[in-house]
Amino acid sequence: MSRGVVYLVGAGPGDPGLLTLKGLACIREADVVVYDRLVNPRILSHARSAAELVFAGKSPEGHTLTQDEINALLVARARAGLTVARLKGGDPFVFGRGGEEAEYLAASGIDFEVVPGVTSAVAAPAYAGIPLTHRDFTASVAVITGNEDPKKDESAIAWDKLATGAGTIVFLMGMANLPDIVDRLVRHGRPGSTPVAVIRWGTLPEQESVQGTLDTIVERVRAAGLKNPAVIVVGEVCRMRERLRWFEKKPLFGKRILVTRAREQASALSEKITRLGGEALEFPTIAIRPPDDYGLLDKAIDEIGGYDWIVFTSVNGVRFFFNRLRELERDVRELGPARLCAIGPCTREALEERGLRVAYVPEEYRAERVVDGLREMLHPGERVLLARADIAPPALAEALAQAGAAVTDVTVYRTVPVTGNAGPVRRLLAEGRVHAVTFTSSSTVRNFVRALGAGDLSGLMAGTAVICIGPVTARTAAEMGLDVHATAREYTIDGLVAAIRDYFGGSGTVA
Repeated sequence: MSRGVVYLVGAGPGDPGLLTLKGLACIREADVVVYDRLVNPRILSHARSAAELVFAGKSPEGHTLTQDEINALLVARARAGLTVARLKGGDPFVFGRGGEEAEYLAASGIDFEVVPGVTSAVAAPAYAGIPLTHRDFTASVAVITGNEDPKKDESAIAWDKLATGAGTIVFLMGMANLPDIVDRLVRHGRPGSTPVAVIRWGTLPEQESVQGTLDTIVERVRAAGLKNPAVIVVGEVCRMRERLRWFEKKPLFGKRILVTRAREQASALSEKITRLGGEALEFPTIAIRPPDDYGLLDKAIDEIGGYDWIVFTSVNGVRFFFNRLRELERDVRELGPARLCAIGPCTREALEERGLRVAYVPEEYRAERVVDGLREMLHPGERVLLARADIAPPALAEALAQAGAAVTDVTVYRTVPVTGNAGPVRRLLAEGRVHAVTFTSSSTVRNFVRALGAGDLSGLMAGTAVICIGPVTARTAAEMGLDVHATAREYTIDGLVAAIRDYFGGSGTVA
């Protein structure tokens, strides 16, 4: 039996983009992933499909597993020869009990490695615009547990030294003890006028910050209703927040946006949303697959030199067509004199990346508009090859035929439904924590509705905007019972992102 290993991995403060590269590699390698409450669910999507996922979350209300049970679980899985990724919020050695787990593993003879993570003690203030050190204010920082029992006879914290001994003091998980923390700092010499900031859900769309001083912060936090998880920052550096707050100024800050594209295509949209300060929650409702039968496509490729036009309606169509061309050991030069039509700028770019010149790109992807633009270039009787998806509507082929073309419509790829676990998405929608759902095709709409299942769709989607890439997709959404709140003017991912940004730049709320 192979020897197991446990990786104690810091999963970062919440923003999945702050996971380290080594942490990501450990997750992808793991047979078992044991994760805490504050680990972002998006990080778990990097685990192998066959990996065992074990929730070991702890909260002030209770523990799913005790620390002894977690220790035993790690040892048992490692002794079974498995690779275990133990994911802990923030950094495992900063109030994460990672030291205790490492001790237990060492005493049990289990190989382990520690993978540091970005601690919320640094990240939450940074995302709130607060540098922990600054030459004009302080050169020292103390990170303190905020979870010490205030009823203890003797505190393990030297409050008399801490209160005035560190320029910046950061307390983790101290919301329940905030009044006591403030009282002890003031009693031991910290001026009541000292600036304080409390940051809840730092680095996430729900991030919320309250500012005050030691004299006022307790009442302000109470009025705002802030609770854990939160970071408390005490010190003059908090004065810099108004000038340096960058995250909360992003146009999509605070917005969680559901991406329903195929997983292999979702990253482009997700990255653009993330750069604008939103959180992209990927929930693929379709997958892209090769055709079941290559017969018609292979026949078209065999006759490729005889076509006058080849029309590509998507990047996927380009990719699968040329993959098959290569598999058949054919050459792009065999396209001969055929002129190329690309539906959309991304499709054009995909062709140009292969060194091909595109003769026509319609301004709008509607069958009649495509044909209108081709009329001056397309002569009656010319042969047109349509390379597209199995579920593509027949309107374009019919319109080209009516214009006098001899049309060959072949499937170069299939769009199939993805039957993932819709439970977490349903819960987020029901809780009002999804601000928008994006659709990039009619199939993503249909499969999304199917994935949610029976029930009150309008009630579930209340308060959630529906934003579509174009009118065809929007029409499908309306037919499926969804209210469409915005449609991209340019039927591309950039156009969709612009529609999202414009929507939230306006009212940003669903009536």
